[in-house]
Amino acid sequence: MSENQAVESTIQLYFDSMYESSKDMVDAAFHPSAKITGIFAGEFHEMSRDEFGDLVGSQEPSPKENGETLMTEILSVEVAGITAGARVRDEYLGFTFVDTLSLVKIDENWVIYNKLFHIESGG
Repeated sequence: MSENQAVESTIQLYFDSMYESSKDMVDAAFHPSAKITGIFAGEFHEMSRDEFGDLVGSQEPSPKENGETLMTEILSVEVAGITAGARVRDEYLGFTFVDTLSLVKIDENWVIYNKLFHIESGG
């Protein structure tokens, strides 16, 4: 598997975590020190990995259980050594997000270290 494919696999795990409302998948995709940051409802929001995982895990029934279609897109991936940057688009909870992800490779595994989100539409 190429480094780009490995990064994309971590991104897919992130997408699947939201689709399946899985805090465990969030924990696997994100570094323990990760921050999730953006503007929501006109206010600056910053969450830890655990707070984001709790939010994702609380969505019951999950989008998958509701029979929703998983709407995700990897717009770009750029790998530089043990770091990577990616732009992705996903639909979640009635919003379309464009995320800028920073990833780092630790012990041969890629994890998301930071997520900056922008709400493109919805709400």
